[in-house]
Amino acid sequence: MKVTSLVIVAITTFALVAIPASAQVGPIRGKVLIPDSSIEKPTDIGRSAHTNIRVFLPNTPLRYQQVAGPPYLGYAYETPQSLACVYGLVTAVAGCNPNTLTAVPTGGARMIAIVDAYDAPNAASDLAKFSTQFGLPAASFQVVYASGRQPAHDLGWEFEESLDVQWAHAMAPGARIVLVEAASSSFTDLMAAEDVASSIVAAAGGGEVSNSWGATEFSGETAYDSHFVKPGVVFLASAGDNPGTSWPGTSPNVVSAGGTTVRRNPSTGAFIAEVPWDSAGGGVSLVELRPSYQTAISSAVGKYRGIPDLSFDSNPVTGVWVYDSNAGGWNVVGGTSVASPALAGILNWVGSFYTSTNAELTAMYGKIGVSTAFNDVTSGYCGPYGGYTAGTGWDLCTGVGSNKGKIGK
Repeated sequence: MKVTSLVIVAITTFALVAIPASAQVGPIRGKVLIPDSSIEKPTDIGRSAHTNIRVFLPNTPLRYQQVAGPPYLGYAYETPQSLACVYGLVTAVAGCNPNTLTAVPTGGARMIAIVDAYDAPNAASDLAKFSTQFGLPAASFQVVYASGRQPAHDLGWEFEESLDVQWAHAMAPGARIVLVEAASSSFTDLMAAEDVASSIVAAAGGGEVSNSWGATEFSGETAYDSHFVKPGVVFLASAGDNPGTSWPGTSPNVVSAGGTTVRRNPSTGAFIAEVPWDSAGGGVSLVELRPSYQTAISSAVGKYRGIPDLSFDSNPVTGVWVYDSNAGGWNVVGGTSVASPALAGILNWVGSFYTSTNAELTAMYGKIGVSTAFNDVTSGYCGPYGGYTAGTGWDLCTGVGSNKGKIGK
């Protein structure tokens, strides 16, 4: 059995008491931890993938646990309600405060498949706990073993699977969620799982396939790109959690999911602005040629593929709540592993159901700079040596920006 350490300590409580929803937010110190599954070894390059997870671990236990809404009241970590507000999936409320919002997205249809490695034995029960906590409808959920046999268990990849299924469901609660588990994190096994996932989605009438894993770019990556093409299916992949490019986020056949920081007032929790997450992947591919939908940004990328395409809150310091019963329960999580499933959920919620990723991205790039379609992130930096700057329209930090409502997707 393969097991790696997750290096996450349970967030426990001092007291199970309630505080008023209008209470001030408590600033909190902590550290960002990277699980073993997200650390790429030199021998992995060109052979296997890693997760894109970062965990924010408070220095002191969180207080004021509650049975509904934010698991711990009085903090400004993100909930399905707060990010649905920020990204225009529900009626806007000033401040989009995680402690006071109750409206969750309604919608979603057909299917979202999640491709991950190894087995998450409690995925269904943990998803049910997440849904109950945040007032989401019960998910239509299924686990499929890509090889026909239950894979070995790996705690880091299990945590990835919990994150993926929960945040895809959060953004598109009406969609069927299918978790397709690869036998291992090798590209051979992941591509076999990718083919199973896309076939299931296509047979269900179409939808999305999300991939939160990635790897340093390598010369043979283009040989795998055909696995991200299936009629009726839109593929997404994380852009990565380190400055620079990561495959399959660089594949022209995926929506490359980048990362932002959602800034909040440290005393009230009110939304301030969205800026790039400076550790998110972004840049110009060393291998993949520029696809036709990026012709309009050729002056920025030259003859190679630029990433990301569309972004979502991914900074662990401004992270989202995820429940995993084998990782201490509730945790605050970031990384572009959040972005891929959440954006898959948003595209599903929008309901365009394009016939291919190319068609989806052609629609997005056709709306660059349209304020009713995207939140244009225009300040901040990212990339190697912090050398990329966010600006008007498409940029190497956040792509076209982040989601706003249903237009342009």
